[in-house]
Amino acid sequence: MTQIFDTHAHYDDEAFDQDREELLKQLPEKGIARVVNVGAGLASCKRTAGLMADYDYIYGAMGVHPEETAGLQEGDMDWLGQQCRLDKCVAVGEIGLDYYWDSPDRETQKRWFARQLELAREVKLPVIIHSRDAAKDTLDILKAAKAGEIGGVIHCYSYTKETAREFLNMDFYFGIGGVLTFSNAKKLKEAAEYIPLNRIVLETDCPYLAPVPNRGKRNSSLNLPHVAAALAQIRGLSQEELLKTVWDNSLRLYRMEQA
Repeated sequence: MTQIFDTHAHYDDEAFDQDREELLKQLPEKGIARVVNVGAGLASCKRTAGLMADYDYIYGAMGVHPEETAGLQEGDMDWLGQQCRLDKCVAVGEIGLDYYWDSPDRETQKRWFARQLELAREVKLPVIIHSRDAAKDTLDILKAAKAGEIGGVIHCYSYTKETAREFLNMDFYFGIGGVLTFSNAKKLKEAAEYIPLNRIVLETDCPYLAPVPNRGKRNSSLNLPHVAAALAQIRGLSQEELLKTVWDNSLRLYRMEQA
């Protein structure tokens, strides 16, 4: 069985409270060999640390999502830095900008995005970037931080292939998930065809963004074969070839030992 790596999940989310343990125990037998659970706020990072400790195939990322940055203080960065030094923490994230809701205000989001990029440099970890309706400011902040030296992934990539070139110039990876299977995802499909295959990783963002045929339902890593099938078709590869390549990409992204 080809191994599958879910590079971005939120199994600490309350959507999994009823059956978390039962679901997570199923993953390895279904071919999901590694998962990175991604912190979205301070409480989420604490729960992520618990999952990392309880399951040998779950790794973690520690960071504060732009929508959660309103109450942050500098002291929180000290605590976050400690979490980033845990053995199985492989990234700082998810961090970035989200202008869809415009809350908190943009200056607050930008300040804590830049600060968490500094933290990533301090702890020598790659970053997981959340960027929604904020391509220019995201690129400006990444360039100012010399983020190409830090490395990381653009989570749930949603911009054009032209914008992808800007991120490629900084050697970033691109997280592709269930949206690729949506009939209205023309822009993403073009980007998925354009981005070099060695820069693509698979992700769920579960419990969100379940692929067709389960769109609208709770997502989980078990849905990744649907995304892999769609991406393999776009790239003219067998699903097995595709999964082997993105597995290797995921290990490089998160600087993990080869497996």
